[in-house]
Amino acid sequence: MAENIENINAGAEEKKPLNFVQQFVAEDLAAGKNGGRLNTRFPPEPNGYLHIGHAKAICMDFGVAEKFGGTCNLRFDDTNPQKEDTEYVEAIMRDIHWLGYDWGDRLYYASDYFPKLYDFAIRLIKEGKAYVDDQTSEQIAQQKGTPTTPGTNSPYRDRSVEENLDLFERMNAGEFEEGSHVLRAKIDMASSNMHFRDPIIYRIIKTPHWRTGNKWNVYPMYDFAHGQSDYFEGVTHSICTLEFVPHRDLYDYFVHELAGESASEYC
Repeated sequence: MAENIENINAGAEEKKPLNFVQQFVAEDLAAGKNGGRLNTRFPPEPNGYLHIGHAKAICMDFGVAEKFGGTCNLRFDDTNPQKEDTEYVEAIMRDIHWLGYDWGDRLYYASDYFPKLYDFAIRLIKEGKAYVDDQTSEQIAQQKGTPTTPGTNSPYRDRSVEENLDLFERMNAGEFEEGSHVLRAKIDMASSNMHFRDPIIYRIIKTPHWRTGNKWNVYPMYDFAHGQSDYFEGVTHSICTLEFVPHRDLYDYFVHELAGESASEYC
């Protein structure tokens, strides 16, 4: 009887239709996209314990990779030392194992990429695509406009490359207080996508980082670090929940700025 039940369950599993995410992955693999590679990632912020939404993401990210013979990275998005702790890192690892998944040798941290991200920010400044803004967060928010009305340019948007480089380097040297300066990407203050309205890509944080100590006084924002981290790791399928859909165009924008046409392999 037990053997018959197992056979029935196995047959049901074989006939179970793919969900829409699995369908996309299956189509990509069938088409030979990314050279037939499949690499997903689970990128939690180590600023708290996991909740049911994280459990869903873990099962999706690791499960898709497992189902199609790919790999899944575990990457901690440790870009805000004010809220992070090794206790959360260890707890997240335990919970992933409890759910039955393992990342093998694919453990990464966004802080692994701080030097590359900083160099990329410098490059954007040199190309006239980023600038240092001295306004408060409230002023920046007001100038962004609304989904139906365009934003207005910052009075600091046209600073010279030389001045922006000098200010950004002094931000990282610890010369300025938190909240006094930010680095913004210069994109389009009239874009229909609010995330393109000169987003903040670096801010000053003077709390020592649990991995890098006092090396940095500026830290990348999530929207700036996330897509590039995927690119550096060779992630082929970045599976996100629906609230991140409006952010994806911005991720793609930064990745293409970073790597040009070669970035399309990972988008």
